[in-house]
Amino acid sequence: MAGNTGHPFETGLDKNRANFAALTPPSFLARAAVSFGASVAVIDDERRITYAELYDRCRRLASALARRGIGRLETVAILAPNIPEMIEAHFAVPMLGAVLNPLNTRLDAATLAFSLRHGEAKVLIVDRDFAPLVAQVLALLDEQPLLVEVPAPAAGPAILEAIGYEDLLHEGDPSYDWPGPDDEWQSLCLLYTSGTTGDPKGAVYSHRGAYLQALGNAVTFGVNRESVYLWTLPMFHCSGWSYPWAMVAAGGTQVCLRKVEPARIFRLIAEHGVTHLCGAPILLSMLVHAPAQDRVPFPQTVRCATGGAAPTSTILRAMESMGFSVTHLYGATETYGPGTASVAVDAWADLTEAERYERMARQGVSLTTVEELAVVDPSALAPIPQDGRTIGEIAMRGNTVMKGYLKNPDATARTLTGGWYLSGDLAVWHPDGAVEIKDRAKDIIISGGENISSLEVEEVLSRHPAVMLAAVVARPDVTWGETPCAFLELKPSGPGATEAEIVAFCREHLARFKVPRTIVFGPLPKTATGKIQKFVLREQAQAIEPAAKA
Repeated sequence: MAGNTGHPFETGLDKNRANFAALTPPSFLARAAVSFGASVAVIDDERRITYAELYDRCRRLASALARRGIGRLETVAILAPNIPEMIEAHFAVPMLGAVLNPLNTRLDAATLAFSLRHGEAKVLIVDRDFAPLVAQVLALLDEQPLLVEVPAPAAGPAILEAIGYEDLLHEGDPSYDWPGPDDEWQSLCLLYTSGTTGDPKGAVYSHRGAYLQALGNAVTFGVNRESVYLWTLPMFHCSGWSYPWAMVAAGGTQVCLRKVEPARIFRLIAEHGVTHLCGAPILLSMLVHAPAQDRVPFPQTVRCATGGAAPTSTILRAMESMGFSVTHLYGATETYGPGTASVAVDAWADLTEAERYERMARQGVSLTTVEELAVVDPSALAPIPQDGRTIGEIAMRGNTVMKGYLKNPDATARTLTGGWYLSGDLAVWHPDGAVEIKDRAKDIIISGGENISSLEVEEVLSRHPAVMLAAVVARPDVTWGETPCAFLELKPSGPGATEAEIVAFCREHLARFKVPRTIVFGPLPKTATGKIQKFVLREQAQAIEPAAKA
């Protein structure tokens, strides 16, 4: 500040290379290669990559891209499953000062083409498994990026006009003196949100934000040198919640996984002594409902972090019985993934099982590296009372909130306003500081003037022995305005259920006005990360003829 000019604490105490460095995630890898270079950093089937080898490969990739003309703030996209090359891209591209754009592997060609055009990708690294999809994408582009192909087991023909990934690495210098960012606020990653309407929005991360988010996750999730992390969360989702960087910061081991299959997950947990994994609630459901023949016993307790909808008490109980300790997280693409965690405290030891599960299902308190978490009145942006009853909107601010949306100042201004990131999630704020989501603003059902939380109804439905997944949205009603409409995916080998049985079960556990008036059975639509697509269900519910007057 100008008022400090000439002050002894500001004079002659300048920043220089000895006392200041821009925070950037590649520095984690540089340290790890020096400190424990012979340790295994990455496991991919029979392949083992040490920290020294990982650093060598990342420097080669950064050098090769630089020699091919890729420079500061130019975009390098990657379309690949959870393979070592995805981890390498998360270090090599930032080393160069370029911007990494991990692409959702489950999107259609038109959406991927939009992302590549909007982000102005100069390079597309692609796994050969996605060759047919990439051919469709390229046909929609006027300007073609440099194609780099990663071989895949049992994949089809090679991608035409693509350079092989390993051939590109051979062009690079393992001693490359990588420049990194000019400033830690420099853009590092471009992550597109899976918007429900219109084009996706590209959230932009900074080097500083990614560095701090990695450390915040490491502290919250308790990863260290002995930790073994299994990649059950897609790395394209919020850059894997920053765990490619967090695990390297801790010096642990990452186990790659091309496809999420319960049998393989159980086998890898037992084989490699996995200690940590992350995933959407659908992952927990898959593990809980895996056939007995797919399960492999393991002696260690595996810490499992999950985001999205709060785990139900049924899921939590089943996961604990199998040897998993579940932590519920909350966040968004705009907050580098997790911004809060339901952290257990000593007082929980005195709770009943039901009370403990209720606390575990809350969104919890902020990560160490989040500057401030609050639940605010969205009109005044003032914090609401911490009484566990008043409803407001979850807001956050700090270094781990995105810089904004690429080329979308209007959306940026709506989301980052009044000094807060506004989430759109409605919650209460408890006296102990924990936040608890009651619904998305658009998911609250208003029936006859009464607010109904879809999450509350879903929790009850999930307790029914036949229900595997439940989602509740509003359906038009000529009398009440809206009533709950429940979409249910039943367990494949469960007892089955009728609409009458489901309604009767709900009446035992809910106020009558909260009981769903419509039950729809069948598979639920899901995003690439396993989240239930409520916007699809809302459209389906809207298409149902309004219920007649009672």
